[in-house]
Amino acid sequence: MGSVDRSALTRTVRGLWDDDILPSLSELVAIPAISPGFDSQWAEHGHLVAAVAHVQAWIAARDLPGLTTEVFELPGHAPLLLVDVPATRGSTAQGTTVLYGHLDKQPPVADWSPGLGPWTPVVKDGRLYGRGAADDGYAGYAAVAALEALHAAGGAHGRCLVLLETSEESGSPDLPAYLAHLGDRLGDVSLVVCLDSGGNDYERMWLTTSLRGLVQVGLTVRVLDSGLHSGMASGIVPSSFRVARQLLDRIEDASTGEVLVREMHVDIPANRIAEVREAVGAVPGALTATVPFAGGTTAVEKDEVELALNGGWRPTLSITGAEGLPPLDDAGNVLRPFTTLLLSFRLPPTADAAVAFEAVEELLTTDVPYGASVELSRVEHAGGWNAPDLAPWLRETLDQAGEDIFGSPWRTVALGGSIPFMGLLHETYPDAQFLVTGAVGPDSNCHVPDESLHLDQAAKVTEAVALVLDAHARQV
Repeated sequence: MGSVDRSALTRTVRGLWDDDILPSLSELVAIPAISPGFDSQWAEHGHLVAAVAHVQAWIAARDLPGLTTEVFELPGHAPLLLVDVPATRGSTAQGTTVLYGHLDKQPPVADWSPGLGPWTPVVKDGRLYGRGAADDGYAGYAAVAALEALHAAGGAHGRCLVLLETSEESGSPDLPAYLAHLGDRLGDVSLVVCLDSGGNDYERMWLTTSLRGLVQVGLTVRVLDSGLHSGMASGIVPSSFRVARQLLDRIEDASTGEVLVREMHVDIPANRIAEVREAVGAVPGALTATVPFAGGTTAVEKDEVELALNGGWRPTLSITGAEGLPPLDDAGNVLRPFTTLLLSFRLPPTADAAVAFEAVEELLTTDVPYGASVELSRVEHAGGWNAPDLAPWLRETLDQAGEDIFGSPWRTVALGGSIPFMGLLHETYPDAQFLVTGAVGPDSNCHVPDESLHLDQAAKVTEAVALVLDAHARQV
């Protein structure tokens, strides 16, 4: 790091964000590149291909020696953009650095604030509003900007591959095929930088040290082949909703929210508990400060450490969808034939997702009350991720970045969501170092209305990534 001109690095990063990245990223926001899991006609619509082509054109025009870009489109899979940048002269970095992001987006959803919209980029109060700005269309721009700024500042970097996929918001179902296809191209990965994360404020850099896994199951309880007059059939035919409630009681304590599936619980590592205490102490109140509680609703716990552990290291169940329930205006006096509920479990990072699903399957399909018909659909399960310990060089660099760039020490977060790519790469490259970070904060509104990217935080994260790449390149 000693030969990096820090003022030139900062100046270049800021200039790139103001003059080059923001205009192009705004245009990316305007492309409705909805993830394949939410758009079955994604290939016909062409928006994912358009998003990839847009970012590829911007990257290909950068002034980076030896840079190449290539789009891969395996049959039946959403496209992937790979950017290959050779190491600078004199770099001693071993292996490949992979910088990861994604270009697919969550659905637009309704109720954006006046003047804002999912496909309408708006810059306001230091933020870029629009779907995909923060999650995580900026990632590819930031990764390439970090490399370009290093060149301008006399820094170094090893061989870098920027990998931008287009199925992450659907659980990255296409990624394993691409990793297998690109195995030889990736080489021996020694550092992974993921910019699809964030933290509890914009005053420091946040490292994600764990990600939860997931199990999703569509539960359909059917008691009739067709509906019947509720005045004639109720009390004779069991309610499908009541049977579904009974089955839910097998997997969740309704009074506390505790998941009762023992295969979903793990012992939380002591170092992660210590990190949670540090993070809560650094920004007290951050976990609930921006939650739009309705009326007098309160959090499930008063202890913030317990809340953080709930969100990062304990299993939870959310009902994220339903069918068989007509809108109120169409709801006649009918005993409905079926109830379908979409069950979304978040798992601790070290839980076995396949074993957890098997346990859920047995609990929901064995000894069903009244012999009702049960069908499971939309099944998905994926493991979480627990980061390896930081190497001394990486910890030292992050300490320096915290002091010089953010003015505050970095902290960690146990992220309640999932980034399947991390687990896949960790399994393949167990000796690699991982830097999972990003510009997302508690009010970035990813997946919901008014998504926005905090531009100053994005620039700071870009500069910090540049320092990490330089330090990685100068290991002896």
